[in-house]
Amino acid sequence: MPAAVRGGPRKPARPRAEAPASPNKARPAPQQPAGKLHAARGGVGVSPTLALGVAGGALALALVVTLATGHRAERLGQAMVHGVDGEFANLGFKLKAVHVTGASATAQADILKASGLYQDQPTLGMDLVDLKSRVEGVGWVKSAKVVRLLPDTVMIAVEERPALAVWQHSGRLKVIDAEGRIIREADAARFPHLPLVVGQGADQAAGNILPAVNARPRLRDRLEALVRVDDRRWDLRLKDGSLIQLPAIDEESALIQLDQLDQRQRILDLGFARIDLRDPEMVAIRPRDSVLPGQPVANGA
Repeated sequence: MPAAVRGGPRKPARPRAEAPASPNKARPAPQQPAGKLHAARGGVGVSPTLALGVAGGALALALVVTLATGHRAERLGQAMVHGVDGEFANLGFKLKAVHVTGASATAQADILKASGLYQDQPTLGMDLVDLKSRVEGVGWVKSAKVVRLLPDTVMIAVEERPALAVWQHSGRLKVIDAEGRIIREADAARFPHLPLVVGQGADQAAGNILPAVNARPRLRDRLEALVRVDDRRWDLRLKDGSLIQLPAIDEESALIQLDQLDQRQRILDLGFARIDLRDPEMVAIRPRDSVLPGQPVANGA
């Protein structure tokens, strides 16, 4: 007699192929194509557990910010940023060096001051957009690019506005560039080599006349100031007291006439009271001896 099977007789197993599908049994989820699955995982080897954790953290943070009102959300964000910055700073992510390129030595000090950067400042939390804006607010700077080189360096590359002239107006001296923009940080007393332009509108018009004057060394070296008359034309005042009156239009042709006169007679070496170049058909020269005592030598000067 066969031995009894523990737990009772075994029921005969039904063939799996003949088993009817249970209406309550969950159907297996359809498989995603390999390409879509790879894209969902990001293709960077992030585990699903980590991805869910990050997503959960982001959701929790979003919920906190959503529930916050007034300035509470802003304060929460700032506190979180400062906390993260501090932790990374302890790991070496803090400012040790700032490299400024494209700027003269005079401009570099003003750029660094305006940047507001300081030693051991956390580098990860820097607002580079705001930093760029502060740098471009410096009068020397036409444009700027700011790059953060982790862990501890910031690069500031600028296109500098070269100083063109010193502008005298309303008793004040200002350094200007070729566009007539005032370079606020520049001390005019430190630029005695720059030409002096005087009068209303001289700042905006200087960029057009100075290249023509600078191209003529004999005239440039004798020049004391360019005086803007009625904001429409120039008088050139020389160091020896001579005056050259230019027309309101076609200044280059008038300067060519002056060149020809100087080549023939070296008139810039002789001295004169006034040379009037306003009439393209005639050059009027007044010798210095004909100037009466106290008589003005420049209209508007």
